[in-house]
Amino acid sequence: MSKPKPRTAPARLVVCVENEGYSVSLERRKIYLTVPDVTASRRGQIRVIDESGEDYLYPRQLFIPIKLPDAARKALLHVA
Repeated sequence: MSKPKPRTAPARLVVCVENEGYSVSLERRKIYLTVPDVTASRRGQIRVIDESGEDYLYPRQLFIPIKLPDAARKALLHVA
């Protein structure tokens, strides 16, 4: 019998609704991929892969989590 594969957290998508103070790093109305970070979440922050392609912490209130249909989600994550 094979061991079950460890489950990884699914990629979470968010849309930026505000970028005041972060206009160089974030675009309003753009969809971003997040990186799980429990410590950041406890502090009201979210770890987002931004315009530079790196992940940084931002205030959680700048984003709204979104759910896309499976086909759209797969297409978006394949491109990212």
